[in-house]
Amino acid sequence: MVGPRVIVVGAGPAGTRCAETLVAAGIRPTLIDENRRDGGQIYRRQPDNFKRSYATLYGTEATRAESQHRSFDALREHIDYLPDTLVWNISERRVFVLHESRLSELPFDALVLCTGATDRLMPIKGWNFAGTYSLGGAQVALKAQACSIGRQVVFIGTGPLLYLVAAQYLKAGASVAAVLDTSPWSLRLAALPKLLALPRALVNGVALTLALRRAGVPMYSGVEPLEISGTGEGGVDGLSFKDANGEIRSVACDAVAMGYHLRPETQLADLARCEFHFDTATRQWLPRIDPQGRSSVSCVYLAGDGARILGANAAEVSGLLAATALLQDFKQPVDEDMLGEQRRVLSRLERFAQGLRQSFPWPAHLAACLPDEAVVCRCEAVTAGDLRHIVARTGAVEANRVKAFGRVGMGRCQGRYCANAAAEIVAHAANVPLEQVGRLRGQAPVKPLPMGAEADAP
Repeated sequence: MVGPRVIVVGAGPAGTRCAETLVAAGIRPTLIDENRRDGGQIYRRQPDNFKRSYATLYGTEATRAESQHRSFDALREHIDYLPDTLVWNISERRVFVLHESRLSELPFDALVLCTGATDRLMPIKGWNFAGTYSLGGAQVALKAQACSIGRQVVFIGTGPLLYLVAAQYLKAGASVAAVLDTSPWSLRLAALPKLLALPRALVNGVALTLALRRAGVPMYSGVEPLEISGTGEGGVDGLSFKDANGEIRSVACDAVAMGYHLRPETQLADLARCEFHFDTATRQWLPRIDPQGRSSVSCVYLAGDGARILGANAAEVSGLLAATALLQDFKQPVDEDMLGEQRRVLSRLERFAQGLRQSFPWPAHLAACLPDEAVVCRCEAVTAGDLRHIVARTGAVEANRVKAFGRVGMGRCQGRYCANAAAEIVAHAANVPLEQVGRLRGQAPVKPLPMGAEADAP
């Protein structure tokens, strides 16, 4: 008997555990990975010619990273693995892919989207100068190219990733000029009961902070970013901010890594026609899923940070749960005791994630403070003033109307890095709730395709 044609998109923690569960049930899934090798972002594998140890590359996550990689290696002969492959559209139970400059389509009976997350960014005046990176971009440079983004790097934003990447740079021998957190320290104390849901993760986070302090890295919390200074020719040369006491300070640097926690990669879920809902806790739109990852579309499932930002451990559990939901829907037996246990584990991980959101909130108020000349959409050079002018002159409030009038989100990133902040600016300028602004619709291709790509014959 031929089993269902199952496609899993993404080979990070969620995709790996999902594929592992399907293989154990006798299904041979197709696993599509945009990266050259498995691991996703958090467990990204280094190139073959790099010889850094797991402890050096992954720090506190070394054991889990090695376990993930071994699990994937054991899966290879039981799955159809397509690395370096971009899923750029989904339509009528087919995924459209780009692989080695060829365009093709793959039919499916069931689709599991484990698309992960990207940095959530709040613009700062001057962030368009060369030398400004996202935290994820800075991490990729270190893991995949073994290089620092600069000689003197400032890390600014909020969330665990801020401290993790700064500590990874420090351990690699790079010079960390400062770590600047927009969240006040008091929020972490208030969130402590929730953070204690995962004591080990809490201890690891404290250890990262202590390592930075012992190294003499200047660290500030409760800051308000003011401006990244620099020139068009030379790029970044400094950053100014207001500290928790209201004093204006500046730091000399030649690179800035910034990020305000993460946002799910939801474009493919949108193209698959999944329903979304506005999540008031994180102030963003998320796909609607049931406790096991079923979407509103039959036979489309979501797992990992591409559905909810809960971290790598939760991504593994949600990948297993999504695979189990798929098996149930295709009338295959599942272990109900295991299912109940994994749901309880996920509940504990969700409580910890709530603590992180409370500790490191998205600084929505900073959007209202952006000066008119600050660039919001770097792809199309749309400023905060441009957005405010559109609202005042046209009355446009809905995100896609603002996009039509001002081109915000029309660049190669399709709003991944500007849409959240742009929506905050529009909502403030129009004096309406953020959910009334809505969200930018997903568009195919989700990432640029090469002009020379050839399509397979139908």
